[in-house]
Amino acid sequence: MQKNLEKYAKLLVRNGLNIQKDQLLVVNAPIEAAEFVRIVAKQAYDEGAKNVHVEYRDEELALVKYLNAPFEAFKEAMQWKADGFEQMASENAAFLSITGTDPDLFKDVDPERIAEANKTNLKSTEKFRKYTLNSKVSWCVAAVPSPSWAKKIFPDDTTENAIEKLWDKIFIANRVYDEDPVVSWDNHIKNLTEKVDFLNNNQFKSLHYKSAKTDLVVELPENHVWAGGGEYNESNVYFVANMPTEEVYTMPLKTGVNGYLTSTFPLNYSGNLINNFKLTFKDGRIIEVEADTGLETLKKLIDTDEGSHYLGEVALVPYDSPINNTGIVFYNTLFDENASCHFALGAAYPTSIKGGDKMTDEELEQKGANTSLTHVDFMIGSKDMNIVATKHDGTKVQIFKDGDWAF
Repeated sequence: MQKNLEKYAKLLVRNGLNIQKDQLLVVNAPIEAAEFVRIVAKQAYDEGAKNVHVEYRDEELALVKYLNAPFEAFKEAMQWKADGFEQMASENAAFLSITGTDPDLFKDVDPERIAEANKTNLKSTEKFRKYTLNSKVSWCVAAVPSPSWAKKIFPDDTTENAIEKLWDKIFIANRVYDEDPVVSWDNHIKNLTEKVDFLNNNQFKSLHYKSAKTDLVVELPENHVWAGGGEYNESNVYFVANMPTEEVYTMPLKTGVNGYLTSTFPLNYSGNLINNFKLTFKDGRIIEVEADTGLETLKKLIDTDEGSHYLGEVALVPYDSPINNTGIVFYNTLFDENASCHFALGAAYPTSIKGGDKMTDEELEQKGANTSLTHVDFMIGSKDMNIVATKHDGTKVQIFKDGDWAF
């Protein structure tokens, strides 16, 4: 286990963040991940990092606040902390965010409290988040099992066995068991790059998603840019923002989405599970919302601002992937979104349109991009998903057949 943890940490520091000499690494992690964070810190220093700053979060303490604090507390931001993150980003720090908390932790919390807290946090960190949305700095999201998360996935096992099983699935998804994971990741990135190049060279006008539960046409803006695997930051350093990752993605035309889609994986949003939901779109905007569970939470998410009523990302992921082949639902967006084609409610990545990283929000909107405080991925892929792309001359090209790449 110790050897695998060290290999995993090396992947995150080297392939994920690509830490440079004398760079600051900022780690945001749940307190349950402290042991692994120390391994990451050691690896970062070995790679030349100048300093490692860690921000631990206590989700159980957050639950105490949600259940007991006055509502006004959720309208107050810790602006000093947001400003600190912005300053570190301006000094070219790299950012590692570790997920892995209980998917059901906040299930008994009033959705309005969570929505207000999220909105306050998003507003206070808006300047900092532009550094990641625009890929100005290197950033990476990864996962470490917590006891409650592991038991959610493996409820019939002891906590110790559940954690061991979840670590195993995380290692499989990240190719940690390969003889040389760094080389395996390099080859994986090359494969994703081939898909990206094909899509960018074709500059399709629209994508038509069709399955038993989805019938949706998504137009793509002029000069859209597909990306996948990794990208270069403002300092021309290559990094991989999600580990694991199986997706290639771009932005939809904000007003060019019509039809309906149905989720195929539960969405864990702020400690609440939203399951089996259906969204209907007209001219890009959501006009109807249904859900078996978590409907109120979903509605609050969609009502974050005007932009959260629209899509900001379209991502293609094969059904036959290491993550999906683990045979489990992770109840964690980092993994589930990389096991399934997905979309995102809210902001588009500015880098998904040519020259977008240099545009203002107003200029992005004029080009057909969506802007919003939020960006939340949700999964719609399935084994029967077919996607047909249309070129500007009307030519049809099937790019997904029965859930997997058709080229």
